[in-house]
Amino acid sequence: MPKRKPHSRKKAIRISGARQHNLKNIDVEIPRDQLIVITGPSGSGKSSLAFDTLYAEGQRRYVESLSTYARQFVDQMDKPDVDSIDGLSPAIAIEQRSANPSPRSTVATMTEIYDYLRIIYATAGQPHDPQSGAPLSRTTRQEMVNYLLSLPEGTRLQILAPTIVNHDDDLESIVAKLRKEGFVRGRLNGEVLDLESFQPGKTKQAPSFDLIVDRLTIRPDTKSRLFDSIDTALKWSHPRTLFLTRSPESDAWLEHAFTTTFSNPETGFTMPDLTPRHFSFNARSGACPACHGIGSEMQCDPDLIVPDTSKSIREGAVKTWWAKNKKLKAGHDRRIHALVSHFAIDDSQSFSSLSKAFHDALFYGTGDTAVKTGWKTGPNTRSIEKPFEGLVHEARRLYESSKSQFTKRNVARFMKAMPCRDCKGKRLKPEILLVTLTGPKNQELGIHEITALSVSEMIPFIEGLKLPSNREEVLAPVLNEIAKRLDFLQKVGVAYLTLDRKAHTLSGGEAQRIRLATQIGSALSGVLYVLDEPSIGLHQCDHEKLLATLESLRDLGNTVVVVEHDPDTMRRADHIIDLGPGAGPLGGEIIAEGPPSKIEANDASVTGAFLAARRTLDPPRQSLTGSPKPNLFDAGQITICGARENNLQNIDASIPLSSFVCVTGPSGSGKSTLIDTILRREIFRRLYGAKDSPGAHDTITGLEAIDKAIVIDQSPIGRSPRSNPVTYIGAFAPIREILSQTPLARKRGYAPGRFSFNVAGGRCEACQGAGSIHLDMHFLEDTYVTCEACGGSRYQSETLDVTYRGLNVAEILDLSIEEATRFFSRVPKIHAKLTPLNEVGLGYLKLGQAATTLSGGEAQRVKLAAELAKRATGNTLYLLDEPTTGLHFSDIETLLGVLFRLRDSGNSIVVIEHNLDVIKCADWILDLGPSGGPDGGSIVAAGTPRSLADHSRSITGRFLGPLLNKMPR
Repeated sequence: MPKRKPHSRKKAIRISGARQHNLKNIDVEIPRDQLIVITGPSGSGKSSLAFDTLYAEGQRRYVESLSTYARQFVDQMDKPDVDSIDGLSPAIAIEQRSANPSPRSTVATMTEIYDYLRIIYATAGQPHDPQSGAPLSRTTRQEMVNYLLSLPEGTRLQILAPTIVNHDDDLESIVAKLRKEGFVRGRLNGEVLDLESFQPGKTKQAPSFDLIVDRLTIRPDTKSRLFDSIDTALKWSHPRTLFLTRSPESDAWLEHAFTTTFSNPETGFTMPDLTPRHFSFNARSGACPACHGIGSEMQCDPDLIVPDTSKSIREGAVKTWWAKNKKLKAGHDRRIHALVSHFAIDDSQSFSSLSKAFHDALFYGTGDTAVKTGWKTGPNTRSIEKPFEGLVHEARRLYESSKSQFTKRNVARFMKAMPCRDCKGKRLKPEILLVTLTGPKNQELGIHEITALSVSEMIPFIEGLKLPSNREEVLAPVLNEIAKRLDFLQKVGVAYLTLDRKAHTLSGGEAQRIRLATQIGSALSGVLYVLDEPSIGLHQCDHEKLLATLESLRDLGNTVVVVEHDPDTMRRADHIIDLGPGAGPLGGEIIAEGPPSKIEANDASVTGAFLAARRTLDPPRQSLTGSPKPNLFDAGQITICGARENNLQNIDASIPLSSFVCVTGPSGSGKSTLIDTILRREIFRRLYGAKDSPGAHDTITGLEAIDKAIVIDQSPIGRSPRSNPVTYIGAFAPIREILSQTPLARKRGYAPGRFSFNVAGGRCEACQGAGSIHLDMHFLEDTYVTCEACGGSRYQSETLDVTYRGLNVAEILDLSIEEATRFFSRVPKIHAKLTPLNEVGLGYLKLGQAATTLSGGEAQRVKLAAELAKRATGNTLYLLDEPTTGLHFSDIETLLGVLFRLRDSGNSIVVIEHNLDVIKCADWILDLGPSGGPDGGSIVAAGTPRSLADHSRSITGRFLGPLLNKMPR
């Protein structure tokens, strides 16, 4: 028989004729088993190549290999527009954001660490009585037998089944039943009796009766009989049994009580047999019955009732849910004024200056103390006296009992999700929370306490976990899985995260690195991994850990494709594919490919020019000086005093106004807590009456200089294909208005709504304004086909008859932003809104391009353009969270130009950022640290980029220094 030749795997993935989105029929070879970086300007086609072509085809081919039945349970991707892809492996995509995470999902559940913890707690956890706190114990049948056999040979033994009896009549029926079952002896109130001669008596209390199951002498050959007798006793008195023993040397009988379940005889509390489901907040057996495992519930917030404590009651400091009902509002105000009179306070004083006793009575009631309330009916004044209910209690009563949806909606404005009153946000039943494990230093922690630890804190706890000797071998593999996952999380730079951190609060980069850690733990080989900017949110000091992780994934025999703009990642890559030269229609071509050295030497590559430092991002000259620019703080400042939320160490932070300020520091050092959780929430509460409570702090001064605050974060501009740039920036309304003013539209009586594809009237009703029709193919992938009625235009033919300067509404939506800006140059209202989109480098986008097709960098710049299009006040505070996400060097250059234009108009810019090119351009830097988690939360340095680079304790300055040293002082 001829010897079979070994299968030789192809050395490259060959893509031919890729035309997905803006890709221009490109051919490319991707070396296998290497670290590949795909880079280029935002919108140049990176995601189209990596995710919509490479990953989509790999995932589609895998799903096609499944049975027809299995395919209906798996999401299928559309076939990409490509001629052929050869040498493709099974593909796994690790994107910044997958589907919206459940509010129940946490870091522990995402990494499966929580599932392993549930097994350990169910197997080796120590329960406690929730009433007394006493440890609960139980004994198995085997342990009972082992105990009895350990007694001296010849020991007399009686095995009893304790029976609960309510009164003598019950006892008579029980004894009769036992006689029929063949039992002959029992013990009544401690006295042994013969069941045949039993005569019921009359007692004032329930009698104590124990069935004597067996009497024997302990010998080595009694093991089998002991098992049978204990089984019989447990059958009649589960879960309790009694043993009476008498040694050969003694005449006294000793009583021994055992139970097979966790119980406390003193309080009567019994715990069921523990299983992993008891520790799940998604299962009824473990979840808190009040909040059903969510950990929070809607409660009235006193801060929403009195949003501005500087006002007095006379000035309307206390808000009411009856604002639109004059009669009910008058009664509400009358009760409050009665309470004011009861406490004899001055209602012209600021609310914050009033006594705590009055505050407590207003919100939580006066208890049994009556308050005199008066009102006038005609010429007579009558009054009643009754306790004041308290506004918080009143709101809860109305929300829970009112049948009026109008009342519920009004009251809900003063409520927000707050920790559950029963479980205090711990999600589990009280008895489950009291099941503990013992760690190093004899710490006893419940499952909610161990998940409250950060990754770095949990590693030593797991290593020093003390388990019962008979459980160590069984649980060793489970502990090993937990240790591996914790180690992976530490390696990818998220050791500062607590395991109970909710998934929806994670940044895109954090969530992506957690999923990456899980993939590494699977130890797969021969897989194609596609990652979307894993360096997002990662400080330079943690970046080395991420790169080592990506390289270890490659060294396992996988092909790792990373869409990335980070220069350090590019320099460590085995191969780079640089797309461009521009974005949208100007992109989609391969400008350069090869190792990093080849990219740097390519004069046509903008990426190469930045990597080789032939082109740099130059900061304004004043931010390079060793001291602050003249009068930096003269425009005023915002000062946050006593910030202590999460890991912040009671710090005071000053932010100069009319300046470009960067907040920096390692991941988990407290940047987002300081700027978003405290500053942003406090501003939004004062200016807009937002519900979110700011994090713990003393005061924030200087906010009177701000009349508007704008947050530009990483969230998409829309999750529906109906959302697009022209609707987001508000330019579509004036466009529709202009169309409605044309002669034909006026003749036909068309209003602006006629030109909306979201409203019935002028849109195509066959596709309801979508332009395509969704077909459910059941066992095959869903398909979208162009609407035959409108040909994809979204509108009825009568609506398309109306034109402005020769173009109808569908043709206008198909214009690029650059073309539309010229087209509407004579319409100031529209031109002013479109111009900022051009200024931020998005002129290539179509007006009607679906928001779901925009990259992260494009979506963020659309938001920025929308704010630029609004009338500037000069007193606006812009808060940006890593605005360089998804941006190429050239895009960052454009972004900085926009930010400095805002600053020069007198506005204040605060940016949370890790990108050194942005940090070096700042007027002022707040550097938090020195590390993440418990080791962070302090201000390491505050000053200019140059002063930060010279600061010995600043980790950010250590990386910033070499970059600034290349610049003239």
